Parts: sequence; C-alpha cells; structure tokens
Amino acid sequence: MTVTRPELDLPTLIAATEDEIVGLVRDRDPSTQGLYEMVRYHLGLDGSGSAGKRMRPLLGLLAYASITGQYEPALPGAAAVELGHNFSLIHDDIEDADLERRHRPTLWSLHGIPQAINTGDAVFVLSRIALYRLTELGFSDAKVLRLMRLYDETCLALCEGQYIDIWTSGHDVPMTVELYFDMIGRKTAALISAAIEAGALLATDDEAVIGRYRAFGWALGLAFQLNDDLLGIWGEEATTGKAPSDIAKHKKTLPILYAFEQAKPVDRLRLGEVYRHPSPSAADIADVVAILERTGARPYTRDQAHHYRDTALAELDAAGTIEQSARERLEGIMHSVISA
Repeated sequence: MTVTRPELDLPTLIAATEDEIVGLVRDRDPSTQGLYEMVRYHLGLDGSGSAGKRMRPLLGLLAYASITGQYEPALPGAAAVELGHNFSLIHDDIEDADLERRHRPTLWSLHGIPQAINTGDAVFVLSRIALYRLTELGFSDAKVLRLMRLYDETCLALCEGQYIDIWTSGHDVPMTVELYFDMIGRKTAALISAAIEAGALLATDDEAVIGRYRAFGWALGLAFQLNDDLLGIWGEEATTGKAPSDIAKHKKTLPILYAFEQAKPVDRLRLGEVYRHPSPSAADIADVVAILERTGARPYTRDQAHHYRDTALAELDAAGTIEQSARERLEGIMHSVISA
C-alpha cells in the first residue's frame, strides 16, 4: 500500500496557500485598512466563517507535485488562481443579487455594491501581483510571462461565459445543450484547466505533458459542473450542506435544458410556466422534477459527468511522469467533488 507523504496532505497544502495569500492581503496603508478587511472577509481569512474548499489551488499544487515531487515553488501560482476565482465570485454575487455565500452574508449585501465592485477589482489585481513572486523563486521571465498570458486568457473566458449566462437568463429563450456546454467550458472548466496547466507549466518544459494536464483539467472542470448540476436538484442537504434549490432559483442547468429539448409538448409547456413564475411552489417544483425523470435528464447528466470524469483520469494516466502520492491526491479530489 502506498503511503501519502505528510507534506502532500491537503490541509498542509491549503494552509500553505492561505499563508501565501495572507502575505498579499495585509493592510498596505492604514488609510485603506477597510479594503483589506473586506478582502479577508470574502476569502474567509478573518475567522468569521468558511473559506471554501480551495479546490483550484490544490489541483495546481498537486499537478506540480505530481511531476516534481514538491509543491512549494508553485505556491504563488496557486494563490493567483484562488484570488482569480474569488474576484469572479464577488462580482457574480452582485450580478446574481445573491445575499449569502458559504452561509454568510455576501460582501455587497454588507458593504454595498460600489465597495464590493472595488474589492473584487482589488482581488483581481492581487492575483496578478501574486504571479510576480515566481520570478523571485527563480522561474524564467519567459515562463512567468507565459503563465500570465494563460491567466489573462482564462479571466477573459470567465467574462465571456458570464456574458452568455447573463444574456440567456435575461431572455425567455431556452439555452441549447450545446450552448450550455460552451458556457460552462468558459465559466468552470477554463479556470480548473488553467490551474492544473499552470502547475504543469511551472514543473516541466515538455509540451506533451503540459497538454495532457490541460486536457485533464478541462474534462475535470466539466465533470465538476455537471455533478454540481445534479446536486442542485437531487442533492441531499445533509450531505452537501445546502438545500437543492436550482429549480426554485430558475437556474437553467443541464438537466433542465435537456428536458426542454426532449420533453413532450405538454411537459415543455409546463416547464416554461414554472420557470416564468417568480416564486414556484413546492408542487411546481415537484412537477418539474417529475418531468426531468420522465425525460431521462437525471441519468443523462450523470452519464455526462462520469464520461468527463473518466476522460480526465485517462488524460492524467497518459501524462506519464506522475509521482504516486500526488496522483492519489488528485484522484481523491476528483472522487470527492464528483459524487452524484
């Protein structure tokens, strides 16, 4: 039996990533102390609540460790990915008018929209500053510049995906399944893929290996989102920590979009009625779930999630030079976040 090296334990990697971030979000000027308090609050670094799973930086560190056997040199990249993810969450909460995230009030609901927008912008800039430390650790300017380009292209993809999401939410036209996969590729898979590619890029110059890790991350990102789609409708609150509320919130996730395409006319009409109702009742939600079951939306979505999970594992195996304990941790994360 393979024993996982203690330094690759996930709590150790999370703590190291947070230490890297804390160094960036200390008060830089007494007159702007409130800004960094808001940054630390959103990131869960002030002790007031959950900080989230830190899945994206973990994946990047483990990708680096799976090639090199260590993780410390990749910490600035991991911090950049986590900060980049969180700047998008701050803006998402404003755009979606969400009042809670991780069982706490969202930043904008506490401090207002202008301060939250500014804080999100600051977190984005801090994510860029995090990457500069890679030069101090001995990485070449060319490699750091390539990583910055990857990061910027990923952030642009996030904005493009969010545009599609906002536009389709504001128009009474069902998104196609094909467009949905395009959207989640930009909103979810792009960042997960970039986190893993960044770890590989820092670890090796072998373009074939980097390409395999990129493909691994992309497939994993799609699987992760599809699993989330399942839990948003059929998840158990005792297991996930949140009630399945996607139908009540009118979210157009893959099961819903698949049902719109596959349902008989009477069921399609009923889906449209419920999704246009501002406050669907428990009976309305039950009707939608019954339609999803009739159209096979649940097994279709689960099959797609498992397909991309298996694709991700195949790409990881094809990458070759993998340090065993890091690979076990990567696979463990996959199975922990893709459980539906």
